[in-house]
Amino acid sequence: MDQHDGSPTFALVGIDPNSEDVRCPGVWVEEETEDLYMRGKVVTDPLILARLEQDAPSSADEAVVRMPARMREMIADAATGNYEPTRVGHGDIELIELLKRAQHSAIHLETRDTYDPDNPAFKDWLAGGTGRAPRTAWRTAGTSMTERGVKIRRARVISSPPTDYIRWEHMVTDVNLEIGEEVRWLTRDSAPDLLVPTADFWLIDNRLIVFNTCTGAGAHHRDHYSNDPEVIGRCLLAFERIWERAVPHAEFKLD
Repeated sequence: MDQHDGSPTFALVGIDPNSEDVRCPGVWVEEETEDLYMRGKVVTDPLILARLEQDAPSSADEAVVRMPARMREMIADAATGNYEPTRVGHGDIELIELLKRAQHSAIHLETRDTYDPDNPAFKDWLAGGTGRAPRTAWRTAGTSMTERGVKIRRARVISSPPTDYIRWEHMVTDVNLEIGEEVRWLTRDSAPDLLVPTADFWLIDNRLIVFNTCTGAGAHHRDHYSNDPEVIGRCLLAFERIWERAVPHAEFKLD
């Protein structure tokens, strides 16, 4: 969770990987105090509560929660400080590794007209080549995601007339469709009233958002992570409004 107005900053150690609901058990560490926070199912069975009271009487402000056995490793990692893969607020991690963990959905908003100008495939296309690259990592990860039911949606907000980079990107979008992504396009001229976040982002399972910031030239700069429900809610609303107005790739024609 990001820090707002002096509130505590939390690192997400992990969430229940086998939960069928987006509202699932989780483990966090408060960074300043290193206290552990765990969210699980509140125990209400009177027989269980009575048995636990024999060992350690509870106070009025305490509750017993049940954590799945499969989360023991996450709890141990939180206690020892040995956590990194899905950590929020500490350093950079591989975005593709986070995407591989998606259980239900992954949405991506792209708002720039130019990304990495040194992309070899893009430079090849400018020089008259095919502009094709293997894109093996994303083909493998994306295909695995869609085959197990993860819905991937990608919305691109572009200027009109489009830049050369967008023309090339439009041409190679067939790879995204082959993987199973849904891709839609929206020109700024057709949506001046919509509010758009200042950075591109991936939102995974509506629980973790990864903002992708770029240099002025368009090259990737760094990623920023948040599991703040308020931030996620604002970005999800912005995406859905863009998605409603955007045109599916098969129907979208560049100027």
